[in-house]
Amino acid sequence: MARISILPKDDRTNGWSAILPQRPITPALKGDQRADWVVIGAGYAGLAAARRLAENRPNEKVILLEAHEVGEGASGRNSGFAIDLPHNVGSSLQELEGSHRFIRISRAAIHYLENAVQDGKIECNWSARGKYHAAVAPSGRKNTLVPFAKELDALGEKYRWLDRDQLGKEIGTRHFHSALFTAGGYLMNPAALTRGLADNLPQNVSLYEHTPVTAAEFSNGVRLTTPDGSVAAPTAILAVNGFATQFGFYKRSLLSFVSHASLTRPLTPAERTAMGGEDDWGLTPVNAISGVTMRLTQDQRILMRQRFRYAPSFRRPAAEAVQSRADHERLFAKRFPMLPDVLMEHTWRGFVCLSRNHAPGFGRLGPNVLGAVCQNAVGVTKGTIGGLLAADMACGVDNPLIKDMESQGTPERLPPRPFLDLGVHARFVLEMWRGRNEK
Repeated sequence: MARISILPKDDRTNGWSAILPQRPITPALKGDQRADWVVIGAGYAGLAAARRLAENRPNEKVILLEAHEVGEGASGRNSGFAIDLPHNVGSSLQELEGSHRFIRISRAAIHYLENAVQDGKIECNWSARGKYHAAVAPSGRKNTLVPFAKELDALGEKYRWLDRDQLGKEIGTRHFHSALFTAGGYLMNPAALTRGLADNLPQNVSLYEHTPVTAAEFSNGVRLTTPDGSVAAPTAILAVNGFATQFGFYKRSLLSFVSHASLTRPLTPAERTAMGGEDDWGLTPVNAISGVTMRLTQDQRILMRQRFRYAPSFRRPAAEAVQSRADHERLFAKRFPMLPDVLMEHTWRGFVCLSRNHAPGFGRLGPNVLGAVCQNAVGVTKGTIGGLLAADMACGVDNPLIKDMESQGTPERLPPRPFLDLGVHARFVLEMWRGRNEK
């Protein structure tokens, strides 16, 4: 039996949910429950898995457990991009085929989410706006954007180049040297999307919030212990991202990081005019470690996200949020000097799970449990498709995309601590130095 010693912690700072109306929370699980299926974690992977199980087996009972509240975990705290293209792919035929598989599963996830948004009338600012991949310095164009364009050519994907002036006209800042725009990505409020998916689950899914799993046994079926009850089921799907190690899976294979983001207050009409550019855009940096992810939302707020920090225990000092807000305001001032009175209204953190070889934790983990974890910072699409395909695999559905997921491999084994910690910190220092001109 696995005893869960570290549970998710909600610090009540998520800016995406703070700007939304209050949502009725489903009650916590009480007493001993039985189901045909149990899904642990109600992020993108867990929500997709529960929905797909219910669709595949409409006469069977599905229980979905969420440790805190839907939309308050990592799925509701990301930057709100549904990305359809890999940022950096190789030029070999094998690597290009891998990119084709990435594109297939990502676009399948986007198609699935778009149908769910339309069918459920989910108000989450779902927007087919594409995204800019931008470099601050000429070296960023040379070392990342130019190879990226060549790879997109090899993949047969359309894009367009923008120089400083063109980009300034479209997003309202001339801070960037150049960018590539691709049209296939989507933007949204991730907390609103996650909430909406939860509120539109099929009738044979029972969602229990504020129900963390404190112990789990995966032999002779599945038995999960919660603070006020338990769940027994023949099969479980684990959709808890980096917390999978707490359940005894992928030990020494997953890396957990924390990243901070901030949202400004809504810009006034005068500020919006001074800034210029188009509405509702998203931009990713060529260097994810040192660069800044940015968005202009439909309600005229600007999002800034920058810097990853190593968090193997899923805990970081609260004071980091104060420093991150100051950093975001400084970086904002460099990009938008025409908005001197705009400050950050919300700052929050979210945890990210990575593997060293960028492989997902997907597939059968044991006779009674399947996994859909470790989305490698592409949670909206990879989480969604991972959960959906895990449900199909569990039900014996012949979905050709399962092979695409399996082809990405499994997370590689990591060195033991403290050697791992030293290696991670050294890699961060190197990446910050490499991307020193991208701030």
